[in-house]
Amino acid sequence: MKNAIAAGALALVAAATCLVLAPTASAAPAACATSTLSTGNYEGVGTQVRKSSTSSCNDLNLVYVDDKTVYGYDGYAGRLYHTSTSSWKTCDAGYIWLYDGSYAVNSELLCTNVSDNTLFTVASAANGGDTVKVVH
Repeated sequence: MKNAIAAGALALVAAATCLVLAPTASAAPAACATSTLSTGNYEGVGTQVRKSSTSSCNDLNLVYVDDKTVYGYDGYAGRLYHTSTSSWKTCDAGYIWLYDGSYAVNSELLCTNVSDNTLFTVASAANGGDTVKVVH
């Protein structure tokens, strides 16, 4: 009986070791593109980027923010250019308020189901000129 318990414990330790040694997933899927942008003012236009046409990612994921004010946080909104109206529209998610730092892919979605080659930008609620990274 003691041998069976010891063997079982050894098997659990071995299984746990395998789990610890398993490779971890990267921050973004390999087929996604990442762009660094400077934000525009509220409802404004900052750096303009086209949604990658070779990416398998359909959403605009905010993965890093650096607010340039002393507060260290701001609201961020994805904005898409609509060629049919020749105007910029804020995505349905609106402004997402975040502290400076990094965020996991799919945790802070600016816009969903964005078509390839769509022109996009990011606006700051308080002020423009913040640095953000978007996975798309």
